[in-house]
Amino acid sequence: MLASASPRRLALLAQIGICPDAVVPAGIDETPEPDEAPRAHALRLAAAKARAAAAARPGAVVLAADTVVALGRRILGQPRDAGEAAAFLRLMSGRRHRVITAVAVAAGGRVASRAVESVVRMKRLSAAEIAAHTASGEWRGKAGGYAIQGRAGAFVPWMQGSHAAVVGLPLAETVALLAAAGWQAPPPPAPAPEAGP
Repeated sequence: MLASASPRRLALLAQIGICPDAVVPAGIDETPEPDEAPRAHALRLAAAKARAAAAARPGAVVLAADTVVALGRRILGQPRDAGEAAAFLRLMSGRRHRVITAVAVAAGGRVASRAVESVVRMKRLSAAEIAAHTASGEWRGKAGGYAIQGRAGAFVPWMQGSHAAVVGLPLAETVALLAAAGWQAPPPPAPAPEAGP
C-alpha cells in the first residue's frame, strides 16, 4: 500500500514494475518541530505517514515518503500561495540547495526508514522566469515550489545525487526497504507468443 497522494511517486513505482494494491494518503500534521533539522523532519514525517496508514490497514506493507527542500537549516515546504512560491524561487536563485527524501516502510508493527540527500543548483532566475513559473501553477503541492521533472527542469544546470529522490522517491532504497519487510516483487509478465507466418 502506498501512503501518498503524489502521482509522481506512483509513476516512479510503476517505472520499476511496482503497482501498489491501494493508494491511501496519510493525513498528518507536517509542521516542523522547533529547531528540527531538515533531514530529521523528512524522516519523522515519512515514518509518521507509514504508521498512520498501517494503523488503518493492519497486516499491510505500507510505503510512505516525504520530500524536504532545504537552504541550510531552513525548510522550504509546499508554498501556501503563489507569492510564497515566488519567494522560495528567489531564495534558491543562483544557489545550491538540498533535497532530502525520506522513505519509510511499515510492516508487522515495525517501521524502517532511510533518507537520501541530493544537492541541486538553480541558475540565476530572472523576474520574468519566476513570474512565468508561478503563473503556471506547477508550484502547487511541491516542496520548495518546483518540480525538477517539470518546467523548473530548465532552471537546474547541475545536480548531485538521486534524480528519482529529487522527484519524490529514491528507488534503490525503496526496493531495499520493501525487500527487508518481506515484500517480493511480482514476476514479470510472460512474453506474448509470436504470431505465426
